Amino acid sequence: MKIIACNSNRALAEAVAAALNLPLTRASVRRFADMEVFVEIQENVRGEDVFVVQSTSYPANDNLMELLITLDALRRGSARRATAVIPYFGYARQDRKSGPRTPISAKLVANLIAEAGANRVLTMDLHAGQIQGFFDIPVDNLYAAPLFARDIQERFAGRDIMIVSPDVGGVVRARALATRLNCDLAIIDKRRERAGVSEVMNVIGDVSGRDCILVDDIVDSGGTLCNAAEALIARGATSASVYVTHGVLSGGAVARIASSPIKMMTATDSILATEAVRVAQNIRQLTIAPLLAEAMRRISDESSVSSLFD
Repeated sequence: MKIIACNSNRALAEAVAAALNLPLTRASVRRFADMEVFVEIQENVRGEDVFVVQSTSYPANDNLMELLITLDALRRGSARRATAVIPYFGYARQDRKSGPRTPISAKLVANLIAEAGANRVLTMDLHAGQIQGFFDIPVDNLYAAPLFARDIQERFAGRDIMIVSPDVGGVVRARALATRLNCDLAIIDKRRERAGVSEVMNVIGDVSGRDCILVDDIVDSGGTLCNAAEALIARGATSASVYVTHGVLSGGAVARIASSPIKMMTATDSILATEAVRVAQNIRQLTIAPLLAEAMRRISDESSVSSLFD
């Protein structure tokens, strides 16, 4: 079993390797003068079970090309199996035709990964579960809910908590966490006027006097969650906290969250934290390295991955 780290989130790859008590495989992932990606695997991988750790986060296209070229290098180096470990799967929000003459980019990226030489994919909290069906190779989709449940139990022990879905589309995810925690569920009913802008319309459920915890898979601009937190506080919630799997946090998202009523936003380290995130007072990261490491070990051992969540 060998682990290769590309450049999107080397810190996470190092933590995974440490959890597995394995060194990272020596590899060079660099740029030519014109910014073309060049990959050189500096160890023998013939007949090996190789895991490539690479989130396709910002800059998404560069990181995707690094992953594709690394997979091609492994195939041409006669690796027995190459698993693309993609903690954050970019382009997942483009999972259907949202209008006339628009692409289904998630399917295109799935095809590229398989054609580049991946034999299987390991990812976390896909934005849309049906993306697993876009691949013609096995896909293991891990869930952050058990990590969130343990952290919430530690941080909110003895408090009257309520899990909140920031939109109707996230109800299944929020309900699963509420079931784990044996607590109530509320739903934000919102109307999105245009891409990247949301308007909170109503809160379904009595949040008065409760410590509300918003749960989502991706936070990008942060507008939806900030508006949701404001609506919860306006309706009498004691506090509004957030748990998200993927902290994209583009543009002025960190400043927006810092000035919002959100008491604390907890995101996993599926995406490398920027300096702004690291110094933010109300944003913290929860590592997924042990979970990824255990899933990779089980894949290598040909044992059950799904039993991780039983």
